[in-house]
Amino acid sequence: MVLTENKRLFMEKVSDKSGIISALAFDQRGALKKMMRQYQTEEPSVEQIERLKVIVSEELTQFASSILLDPEYGLPAAKSRHAESGLLLAYEKTGYDASTTSRLPDCLVEWSAKRLKEEGADAVKFLLYYDVDGDPYVNLQKQAYIERIGSECKAEDIPFFLEILSYDEKIEDNSSIGFARVKPRKVNEAMRVFSDERFGIDVLKVEVPVNMNFVEGFGNGEVAYTKEEAAQYFRDQEASTHLPYIYLSAGVSAQLFQDTLVFASESGAKFNGVLCGRATWAGSVKIFIEEGEEAARQWLRTVGSENIESLNRVLETSATSWKQK
Repeated sequence: MVLTENKRLFMEKVSDKSGIISALAFDQRGALKKMMRQYQTEEPSVEQIERLKVIVSEELTQFASSILLDPEYGLPAAKSRHAESGLLLAYEKTGYDASTTSRLPDCLVEWSAKRLKEEGADAVKFLLYYDVDGDPYVNLQKQAYIERIGSECKAEDIPFFLEILSYDEKIEDNSSIGFARVKPRKVNEAMRVFSDERFGIDVLKVEVPVNMNFVEGFGNGEVAYTKEEAAQYFRDQEASTHLPYIYLSAGVSAQLFQDTLVFASESGAKFNGVLCGRATWAGSVKIFIEEGEEAARQWLRTVGSENIESLNRVLETSATSWKQK
């Protein structure tokens, strides 16, 4: 993998001195509104959403190599981040059309890679839902879409982070043991597809290849994989790409995510960091709404900072530098 000089400089901005990406993800929009609605009767306002993102950015980016935000609600938070923290901006619309199994991607119509770069982004992130075993014509459309974004990022000489969320067109519940059994193939084969040079991707943001709640010794109920089977799926993931890849937390608890990273490393996965969202800041949402800004800041300065600093300690011993790739 060869980076242009500009891309290398941008990559160094979003990673720490060791070449590990310890990024905070707060580009949630639809999911964040859903979380906020649990604690208030009225629809979350633009001001509320923007303010919460600012607070999290101000309090936690001093502990993160970079922050991922959305240009819809996150630009004030981008300006409020710690001086040493890099910036990734999301390019996709939130959510997908639930009335179809296609989950076709769509860009924010008033943005482009050029405009995101002009807004101060050090990297462009795009989220893609992908079923490697899905409708071939749907997948062809998705591949062409990613090629367009890759070409945009190449023209702007800015890193392209592709986030892949796997699913199965025939399985509704991604948290089920049924999906857990097919997840390793879904995740690892999608990574293989989008590692092709034609897509212009610099970093893959991916799920771990197993549902850790169904790994022997990790969950409390049914078992979908033994520890050795799970470890092999992590080794298969490592073999599926030559690109740097980072893990998303997928909304699991901070402790489970940290345990997962240790298990991944011990299994042979040479991942290059994380883009961790809800596992870090989710607990501040209820406090922000019910008790106010200062209480939320206090939570972020204590529990939130410990969540991210303990994650950083895990990364020091489990993650490897993207520069090796």
